[in-house]
Amino acid sequence: MQIRNSSDWRDALPFELPVPAAEVLPGEPTRCAGCGAEGEPWPREALWVVKHRHPNNPAGFVRYYCADHKPTPKLAPAPSLNERARRSAPRAASSQRAGSQRKPAAPTIPERVAALCPDCFVEVPPSGICGMCGQPIT
Repeated sequence: MQIRNSSDWRDALPFELPVPAAEVLPGEPTRCAGCGAEGEPWPREALWVVKHRHPNNPAGFVRYYCADHKPTPKLAPAPSLNERARRSAPRAASSQRAGSQRKPAAPTIPERVAALCPDCFVEVPPSGICGMCGQPIT
């Protein structure tokens, strides 16, 4: 199944970062995802919107949270000093090493030309005999 996306207000939200709901989409009171369905609706000014990643939908999904249930933002760790030095090193030396370690490309095998039966109009197997009518094709 392929999921089709339509463009709306959720596309502008960053993933896993809480944003005040009143700034994103003002509207009527909404329930917090952490409080559950039995909780009372909160005004939009008291809610946070978080767009989460979804394994099957690249657009993700959006949940509303109150201040008590608001998730902490998941930030990428800062690169260490060794990673910074490695990133700033010239790329020419690494490309020369990668070029000398490459394996030669595998030879390409030409594809067999498909033969068609003139009576049945089906592809004939390599044996040369039509599987539908039994006529030998050369």
